[in-house]
This record gives sequence, structure tokens and C-alpha cells, in this order.
Amino acid sequence: MRYLIGKHSITSLLIILLLSSSGLAQKYEVLIITGQNNHHWQSSSKIIKGIFDSSGMFKATIVTTPPKGEDMSGFKPEFSRYDLICLDYNGDPWPDETKKNFVDFVKKGGGLVLFHASDNSFPDWKEYNRMIGVGGWGGRTEKHGPIVYWENGEIKKDKSPGKGGSHGKQDNFVVHTRQPDHPILKGLPKSWMHTRDELYHSLRGPARNMEVLATAEQDPSGGGSGRQEPVLFTIKYGKGRIFHSVLGHVGKNNSNTIKCAGFIATLLRGAEWAITGDVTQKVSEDLPTASNTRIWKDLKAPE
Repeated sequence: MRYLIGKHSITSLLIILLLSSSGLAQKYEVLIITGQNNHHWQSSSKIIKGIFDSSGMFKATIVTTPPKGEDMSGFKPEFSRYDLICLDYNGDPWPDETKKNFVDFVKKGGGLVLFHASDNSFPDWKEYNRMIGVGGWGGRTEKHGPIVYWENGEIKKDKSPGKGGSHGKQDNFVVHTRQPDHPILKGLPKSWMHTRDELYHSLRGPARNMEVLATAEQDPSGGGSGRQEPVLFTIKYGKGRIFHSVLGHVGKNNSNTIKCAGFIATLLRGAEWAITGDVTQKVSEDLPTASNTRIWKDLKAPE
């Protein structure tokens, strides 16, 4: 597997400026779980692996479940071999033994990162809903918890009945930092333009031990809620730390969303925080601004 990085490319700048620190000698083991999704996981999982591996801080392994509808009984990853699990998954339930081992891994202090449609998965798994804070679709309703949004500097919870999960038209939108001193966001722009994506809204869940780090808004004319929706947040679960990003839609012919330099920076910083509780990565000067997107153009997926 090779990652070709241009000497003067955006990729090089991002890696050098974002990740050069004495802590990079440590390579944390990451398990990316995929294999089923309503998005194009065949592309996204390879790009996510490339992001982790190119950083110099992480070494990622991809494991795929059986295809949708096939026997899942043999899907039993050894979670304990890894420092972090990254979910790129929205599909069939896992075996009970695997679910128990996953819960034990996080509860005992294992790191967890999930993005976009992974919060659509497992609507009937109580502990998973606690781990992710809020999620959507899959029959989620008020029985799963309130709708969570941001208003006047704090989390608001709407307990009215209705389904959980929706989004408007894909578009660029501005991400606003709400916790600038949190290790994941410290030093990052207060506001930055995210590359064309689906902005989830009306997500529901227990929302326990949940801290909203950043929000974004989409006008109702574009199918949005008109409210500031949580897009980056953390959850504490037992001794485990979870970083949840609702960003990251990937279609068969469009993966630019997860090549957004803002998405990459927060993913990597969120991953380190989930493992250690701190972030040692330096902040890149090559990030999106409040008015301009920035794509990590030269990332090469594994061959």
C-alpha cells in the first residue's frame, strides 16, 4: 500500500503543520469497521484509513462485516488489540457476543470515533444509543430520547413526539466552534466552511454526558431545521471517550466531503483525544476559513 504525497501539496502542508510534534513516535492502532452502509463505504473506508495512516500518529486496519442479510455469527473482531475503533458502518445487528465485547472495550477506556451514518445504526441497541449520544433514522422516535439542538449558548432538548433524523439538500455550510478551549478544537478557526455535505438535524437520543463542540445551521428553504445543529460532540461512557462527527457523507462519485481539511483535522484530533484525553497535534495554517472551503486534494487511497 502506498500513499503518494506531493512535495508542495496541500496534503504535505496539512500533515507537517497539523501533526508535527514529539508525540508522533507513538502509533496508535485503529480498527475501522465497515462493510455495510447506505453510503459508499467502499470509498470512505479507504480514504479514512489513508487519513489515519498518513498522519504518522495512527496505524489503521479495515475489517468488513458480511454483506447485508448474510450470516453475521462469525463477525467477532478482537477489539482489545486496538486503541481506537472508528465506525464507518450502518447495517445489520452484530452478534450478542460482539456487542458485549464492544461495550466492554469502550466502557473500560477504549476510544471510539464515529461519523455520519454510523449514528443511524443499531436503533434498538440501548448501550449503543448511550455511546453515540444522539442518532437518527432506523425508527428512532421520542422513545429513544429528545431532539437535541443548540441555542443561546447551551444544549436544548425538544421532547415533542416525532421521528428522529433528517437532512436538507447537500451544500457547503459554516461550522461554528462552541467550545474553543476543548483540546479537540483549541486553536482551530472559530468558524470554517465545510465542503458540500448533508447537515443532519432532528437527531434523537439519551444525550447523557454529551458535550457539544461545534454546530451548523441550514435554512429551511434548503431543507434544514433553521436551528444550530450539533455536528461535533463528545460523550463519556464509563471510562471511555467518544468523538462523534455527523459530517462525512460519501456518495459513489463524490468523496470530497471527507477530504475537507476541516473534517480531517477534527477527525484526527478527535481520535487522539478519544484515546488519551488530550491532543498533542499542532494546528495547521492550511485550514478552511469562514468563507472558503479547503480540500485535501492529494490523498491517495490504498491500492
